[in-house]
Amino acid sequence: MQSNKIVRIHTFSVSPLTNWKFLMTAKDQLPLELRAAYLALHRCSDAQFAKLGVTADQFVLMAALSRGDALTQRDLAARMSSDPSTVRAMLVLLEKRGLVTRIAHPTDSRARTVALTEEGQHKFQQLWKAGQAIRDQMVDSLSAAETKLLVKLLERVSKSLADITMQSTAVSIGNEN
Repeated sequence: MQSNKIVRIHTFSVSPLTNWKFLMTAKDQLPLELRAAYLALHRCSDAQFAKLGVTADQFVLMAALSRGDALTQRDLAARMSSDPSTVRAMLVLLEKRGLVTRIAHPTDSRARTVALTEEGQHKFQQLWKAGQAIRDQMVDSLSAAETKLLVKLLERVSKSLADITMQSTAVSIGNEN
C-alpha cells in the first residue's frame, strides 16, 4: 500500500540586483547598479515627458540642442553618446512636429545642421520644468558633496569606457586592412 505524503516545496524569488549583492564584489555590482539607476531614470523621465508628447531620448536630443548652437547630425550624436542612425530617426520625427530644423551645412554638402525651432525651444522649456521633480528626487537622495563626487566619478567612468571603445574601433579598423 502506498503512502500519500504531502511535500511542501518552498520557493522564493531572488533578484540578482538586490538580494544576491552579498555574493558580489563592488566591481561586479557597479555595472548592474549603473544600469538599474539609468533604467529607473529613463522610466521616470519617459512617464513624465509622455504627457508632453516627447520621449526621454528625444528630451536628451533637445537638451543637447538647447545650448543654442546649431550642430551637425554627427556632432549631435557624439554629444548625446548615441549612434547617428538613432539620432537621425529622432530628428525626422521632431522635424515633422516642427520642433527642430535641419538645413544643409554651409561648407559640407554631405552634412546637415540641426537646431531647435522657436516651438522646439518652448517645448524644451516645458520639458525641463516637467523633469525638475525627477532631478530633485535624484539630488535629494545625496548630499551636495556626494552629488559633486558622483558626477566626477561618472565622468571618469564614461571617459574610461569611451577610451576602450576608441581602442577597439582602432583595432577593428586595423584588422580590416
